[in-house]
Amino acid sequence: MLNLKMIAICLYIVVIYWISTHIPSLHSLFFPTIGAFSLLFISKPFSKVELGKIAFGAIVSSVIGTIIVYLHPGVISLFINTIIVITLITKLKWNAPPILAVSFVPFFVQPTFIWAIPLSVCGALLGLLLTLYAVHLIESKWGALPFFAKSADRMESEKAA
Repeated sequence: MLNLKMIAICLYIVVIYWISTHIPSLHSLFFPTIGAFSLLFISKPFSKVELGKIAFGAIVSSVIGTIIVYLHPGVISLFINTIIVITLITKLKWNAPPILAVSFVPFFVQPTFIWAIPLSVCGALLGLLLTLYAVHLIESKWGALPFFAKSADRMESEKAA
């Protein structure tokens, strides 16, 4: 069953895709892993700190991938990028596989300027987090309306998180 978060995420992904196809300089704004982050963020309750850590990890990994590709594109660079990002994910307990995928984007997309991908990742994830926050506010304010009704069990599990 679709809930408000799922509908909001789907609309957000469509808007990001539309923007990226109509404004050439923002082409890298839409990256397929935004769908993975969306599903990850709505699949289980996260604290604001955890969501922030995951978004920060994604931005850092996209910067790492961008710098490595800029210095020397190629297979060895991809290998080094993968080792660095996996090490960061495990050491810093980011616990979000899409973070690794975001670090690969610079290897497959040649942006018009070097920081386009990290800025796109930052902007897209910030928009995603703001979308989820807006949905949270709507659900907490109008949760009693039939369309937004939550079961008592679901409300308790979200409060526990």
